[in-house]
Amino acid sequence: MSSLIARDRAVVWHPYTQAGFGAEPLAVVGAQGSALMLEDGRSILDGISSWWCCLHGHGHPALIKAAHEQFQKLDHVLFAGVTHEPAVRLAERLCEVVPHGFQRAFYTDNGSAAIEVAIKLAVQAWRHRGEKRVRVVALEGGYHGDTFGAMAAGARGVFSAPFENMLFSVERLSIEGSEADIERCEALCTSGDVACFVFEPLIQGAGGMRCIDPGVIDEYCRRFKAAGIVCIADEVMTGFGRTGELFASSELRVAPDLICLSKGLTSGTLPLAVTLCRDDLYREFISADHSKTFFHGHTYTANPIACAVALASLDLTISDECHASRKRIGEAHARFVDILWECHGVRDARSLGTILAFDVVTSDSGGYTNSFAQNVRDYFIDQGVLLRPLGNVVYFMPPYSFTDDELTQAYTAIEELCVGLN
Repeated sequence: MSSLIARDRAVVWHPYTQAGFGAEPLAVVGAQGSALMLEDGRSILDGISSWWCCLHGHGHPALIKAAHEQFQKLDHVLFAGVTHEPAVRLAERLCEVVPHGFQRAFYTDNGSAAIEVAIKLAVQAWRHRGEKRVRVVALEGGYHGDTFGAMAAGARGVFSAPFENMLFSVERLSIEGSEADIERCEALCTSGDVACFVFEPLIQGAGGMRCIDPGVIDEYCRRFKAAGIVCIADEVMTGFGRTGELFASSELRVAPDLICLSKGLTSGTLPLAVTLCRDDLYREFISADHSKTFFHGHTYTANPIACAVALASLDLTISDECHASRKRIGEAHARFVDILWECHGVRDARSLGTILAFDVVTSDSGGYTNSFAQNVRDYFIDQGVLLRPLGNVVYFMPPYSFTDDELTQAYTAIEELCVGLN
């Protein structure tokens, strides 16, 4: 056992990790581009962009430069009653590039908090209108974060089971959009107590990388918006080019009322999130009545360094070079899906933009907690690639920095795993 791992075991508690299984963490001592350098001298490819956020790989010089320059000007200041150039400029830029026309940005520091803000805005706006609406509608199988409101909006399961009695109830609609779903949606629209509808556009992340027909989302949103119900697009994972388009919501014909962004916002360098809304919702909180203030904030809201890095990351993301990289990776994924379909034991091989996923037929029915996931993670690490399956769902979501050779290395490891399933 390495010295770093031994020290870690004595003092650290890791997320989503059962220490009782004895699995050792990876001792990462550095990172550059698509690679993570380990204490034992190995280098492994970051095949999941470090939880989907390192868009441009690690140690990108443009992001380092932006952080360094901003650090010398202003490191941090509270954002209540204070403003600064990076936050204002980032809000301006996001309102320019995010589809469907948004005019206001409310900053937080992680995706779960962005969702909390969106739900609270919806509920409080209804109260300002004189209606006590607190019911939330979401999609079956969704995931929106681990704080209480976001956890309640997500699917119930092993993550939320200990807190079941503490979570507000949520109505669920399927991603299939059946006739029964549409009828239920219409009933919810006329119930008089629904505040908002929360969804992940085009693909669900932690719920198993399940693709969603945008037409289904449009059918739901069209009805909810006609009833004045707030529609919230969770683009924490899908934003900044992951699905092919710059934002997944651009595939929707019906505009959401709120969009939540995080992860790729700073390309994984610093914590930052934002909830975008329109002026009409913002104006509902302007009043001589102090009780109509939106009382929500975080210590690191709109941190200047994080905002400066986000601006540099956005410049990279919308560049022709980055667009070409995303296109190249997406096309390579699409070709590799055809190979996966030939493998026994693989089902529902799929790709969307830079996201590749497939289900593995396994006798272990433990879902997210099954032993397959840990065994496969260990296998890929031995092959020099970091992948972290969601139960029996294997997915590959590389940074845009992945070269063709690095893609080939990852595909070879995946194909050898699948051949072993025969």
